Amino acid sequence: MDAVRYQSFAAFYPYYLDQHDHRMCRRAHFIGTSLALGAIAQALVSRHAWWLLFALACGYGGAWVGHFFFEKNKPATFGYPLYSFRADWIMYWQMLTGKLSW
Repeated sequence: MDAVRYQSFAAFYPYYLDQHDHRMCRRAHFIGTSLALGAIAQALVSRHAWWLLFALACGYGGAWVGHFFFEKNKPATFGYPLYSFRADWIMYWQMLTGKLSW
């Protein structure tokens, strides 16, 4: 993690995007987040909470695959968990809407 401590989300988000420069990392994030959303929906429909564990595994699994195998860096979540959670959803939305390539 950089020695810099980000004091605002606006300052953090460019760093977050820089940590997701590799297209396959962003794709792994997108796929993992999409699967997590599906698992959350399934948990609500089926009323089986174990789907929420699957959602966590998908979300974090996709991110970790992207970082460890493609980006070759440590996920920003380890140093900035709240900013990273927010940034991941913004990045997901930007990929979904075509504002960021995936």
